[in-house]
Amino acid sequence: MPTSKRKLLGNHGEAAAAEFLRQKGYQIIATNWRSSVGEFDLIAQQNEVLVFVEVKTRRGGLDSALESITPRKRAILERLAYIYMDEHGIETDWRIDVIAVSGSQGKPTIEHIENAFDW
Repeated sequence: MPTSKRKLLGNHGEAAAAEFLRQKGYQIIATNWRSSVGEFDLIAQQNEVLVFVEVKTRRGGLDSALESITPRKRAILERLAYIYMDEHGIETDWRIDVIAVSGSQGKPTIEHIENAFDW
């Protein structure tokens, strides 16, 4: 898939994921937060818990989205969470969620896995 189409699909999935979280009562704090190590698609607050969200959007289905998170990617996401909290002087409960978005036309199918890596 050409980069522009992939980026458009990813943007669509991230927007759907953000709206999904808002409807569940989360407050979106940041989108596409970047550091030299990598990026979080969404950072949200659920009650007193800071939630870092990796959004995976695939045409093929939810399983392929979830399988795309490798052990290396998990390590990067954990490191990013610590960098974000350090840069913002935050000490709070936190977790990393994964949202898999499937389907690009009409209403997408969304699967939300809270605390996806069971620290």
